[in-house]
Amino acid sequence: MIHVGILSDTHLSSCPDSFCSRVQTAFAGCDVILHAGDLTDIAVLNAFGGKKVHAVHGNMCSAGSQQLLPNRKLITLAGYRIGLFHGAWGPRHTVEERAWAMFPQADCIVYGHTHHAVCHRIGNILFINPGTFQGTGQFGAAGTYAILDIDEQAEKPGGLRAAIHQLPPHP
Repeated sequence: MIHVGILSDTHLSSCPDSFCSRVQTAFAGCDVILHAGDLTDIAVLNAFGGKKVHAVHGNMCSAGSQQLLPNRKLITLAGYRIGLFHGAWGPRHTVEERAWAMFPQADCIVYGHTHHAVCHRIGNILFINPGTFQGTGQFGAAGTYAILDIDEQAEKPGGLRAAIHQLPPHP
């Protein structure tokens, strides 16, 4: 089993200790991290230590982050293809349609931008938006993230399971 931690929309210009602590708690059992953009500054990725990290830039990223990170990425884990992009640069209500066109071969598509967590299937494709990790959701909602579990022994598409999790409130 591969455990994949998924987050988006951290909107940080540095990597403060409070963020690192929350990341370590949320993703302690994860082997791989996917960041779906709007990390703002590449320094945010320092919070993940020795984990394998895949990240894309979003519309709020610094110029340096946009130069260092792609705007989309196709990752293969245990034979499953995962499309990763932020979701900006188009209407919010068509983000999944645009993602499907962008990654027609994907088994799972991860995106961010909307700050609204979703986890559902359309046909055989699992769509995941982890929401916003920083708790800047509607009406001051707590931050959210997702965990994707990949069962390397299961047949497609049954080997992909994901859930949205809520961060505890800041102390």
